[in-house]
Amino acid sequence: MSVNPPFRADIVGSFLRPASVAAARAAHAAGTVDDAYLRAIEDQAIVDVIARQAEAGLRVATDGEFRRAWSHYDFFGMLDGVEVVDSDHEVEFADVETPHRVLRITGRIGFPPDHPMLDHFRFVHAHVPAGVEAKMSIPSPSVLHFHLEPDSVATDVYADREALLPDLAAAYRDAVAAFYAAGCRYLQFDDTAWAGLCSEIELDKAAARGIVIDRLADRYVALINASLDGRPADMVIATHVCRGNFRSTWISSGGYEPIAKDLLGYTDYDGYFLEYDSERAGGFEPLRFLPEGPKTVVLGLLTSKSGDLEPEHAVLKRISEAVEFAPLDQLALSTQCGFASTADGNTLTEDQQWAKVREVVEIAGEVWG
Repeated sequence: MSVNPPFRADIVGSFLRPASVAAARAAHAAGTVDDAYLRAIEDQAIVDVIARQAEAGLRVATDGEFRRAWSHYDFFGMLDGVEVVDSDHEVEFADVETPHRVLRITGRIGFPPDHPMLDHFRFVHAHVPAGVEAKMSIPSPSVLHFHLEPDSVATDVYADREALLPDLAAAYRDAVAAFYAAGCRYLQFDDTAWAGLCSEIELDKAAARGIVIDRLADRYVALINASLDGRPADMVIATHVCRGNFRSTWISSGGYEPIAKDLLGYTDYDGYFLEYDSERAGGFEPLRFLPEGPKTVVLGLLTSKSGDLEPEHAVLKRISEAVEFAPLDQLALSTQCGFASTADGNTLTEDQQWAKVREVVEIAGEVWG
């Protein structure tokens, strides 16, 4: 088994919110409990979920994103110059209506030194047992750009959406440095934008939003690499390419072929969590673009969208198929996504969630020893 992340048995990051957290957040929203009460409930739930991850055999732990409502809006809304506002339309997930929220750029984008998620990470780092790596997940900078609506950028600050990219990259360099100073050695950028580049439908929607889609992959390679520039040598930064994860539904479909060369070959990530739980992700052929060396692709072969447990022999067969295009020692295993990218969570039980995690650990042990 690998001694450095991404681990052979790994996780994307989010877990179903326990009933205690859901109740406390509802009471907090209603004004019947204060911030300190909510924080105490979250703290205990996070201590518990860290222990559950270690008990399942993982060598990595997150806070389950228990302090978040949305995996991306919460982080973006805490940046300087970015606001999350109500909208008259929803994000188009398959057959499910989402809250109507969008991003607005109201000032120069920056990462504040007191960004609340730094404390979120510090809590995890202080509570992981020996031999378990604390992991932090934040949305990728490309997600902010890809999902900006028309007229979402204050023109007295930036001439257009392309003009904000240098400041966005600088904000992420500051974020990487701040998380490192807080003790983080394993950071993950969650990214729905690259999945959008795999889909003609999502590219058409992006063009309708006014995004220049010509050579967009090239610009995202440059944005990500500028965001990672100067990161410490002992800090692992991976990405999770996500096709959407809201109440067990999704946004996009399409295999990795249109993006694989750029994403795997040219971005400076150490690891790539790729969804491979359904036909919507296509085949393993794009893995041929994984450069020989230290980079790792984490195969998301067990779905987090349902509680049905994949037969072990089927997962092993899929791994053997992937090895036709990438070396086994550059592969690892996880669920396809987190279990709750929003507070709503996917449609499975906590018992089913932990059964999935244990199966990831068991199969990884069988394959990689």
